[in-house]
Amino acid sequence: MVVDDSVVIRGLISRWIEAESDMVVAASLRTGLDAVNQVERVNPDVAVLDIEMPDLDGISALPQLLAKKRNLVIIMASTLTRRNAEISFKALSLGAADYIPKPESTREIDAADIFKHDLIQKIRHLGAKRRRLAVVASPPRAPAARKPTARAPLAVPAVLQPKLILRPLSVNAPRALLIGSSTGGPQALMTMVAGIGPVIDRYPVLITQHMPPTFTTILAEHLARASGRPAREGVHGEPVKPGQIYLAPGGRHMRVAKQGAGAVIALDDGPAVNFCKPAVDPLFASAIDIWQGGVLAVLLTGMGSDGMRGGKEVVAAGGNVIAQDEASSVVWGMPGAAAHAGICAAILPLRQIAPKLVRLFAGDRL
Repeated sequence: MVVDDSVVIRGLISRWIEAESDMVVAASLRTGLDAVNQVERVNPDVAVLDIEMPDLDGISALPQLLAKKRNLVIIMASTLTRRNAEISFKALSLGAADYIPKPESTREIDAADIFKHDLIQKIRHLGAKRRRLAVVASPPRAPAARKPTARAPLAVPAVLQPKLILRPLSVNAPRALLIGSSTGGPQALMTMVAGIGPVIDRYPVLITQHMPPTFTTILAEHLARASGRPAREGVHGEPVKPGQIYLAPGGRHMRVAKQGAGAVIALDDGPAVNFCKPAVDPLFASAIDIWQGGVLAVLLTGMGSDGMRGGKEVVAAGGNVIAQDEASSVVWGMPGAAAHAGICAAILPLRQIAPKLVRLFAGDRL
């Protein structure tokens, strides 16, 4: 269900969706009020919901839509302003699954292509997870046994997923904490940083969250409140020290570089990595030059596989990788890629990651 007061945007998004073989537009609506009135009849899996609309705006329509359809996946769409970024974060706390920034002009080809790619991927992955959960919640009744015929062949058993193998925990003491996240990441990060105060106080903490400019500024403010410690976007050339959280600014890759006996933030405007900018892999790989086997990397919920290659380099250098488990992830793409690559020393529910980190940085090697 596409909900936007711009007929141009509605038409554009609808055409993109209809071009995908596994998607169909259930409805194309102008206002939040239209969406609330029609959601039960239309019964969509996913709603792309604009923030600024007449009659009933997106943030007001959001709780009403969820009240009528509890498991509806809602993706908030907005232009890149500070106000809309704040509203998008509020929407996440009210039950929206994710957000996506709309380009200022769809005539900008590069911006439109990125918007299209991100939107389609979010719809596909979030919608697929919603359907899987619905199947688990309401398993179909087993049909009565009957003799197989040429028209009704025996069902083929489902292919079992390979068992995930954990690496032994490295004996090297951690000296820096690096975190990568994407879809579902803001909520996961808020939960995690609230429980790692002792780590932040004594060790450098650097985060790359897939997020555009302006949004990362707001996220840093939220992380500061959640952790009770300073948190802000990294500034090129600033020293990396314990006691504060460094967040990659939207639209720029964040690495660390040597400077004397210490490390500094290094930002660059290079091409996207894994379709992302900022990306996690550059941060993870650069940290090895500074802290060698003392890097502890964490991959939280997110689409794609960003962080997996950098995680392999961390492990090869003697460091450790921890991944969020599938059940607690909004999308088990990034952590799942690391888990299936066999580079993780632990795969944990979100709530268990912070206590584990505190123990590891305190000297626990189990």
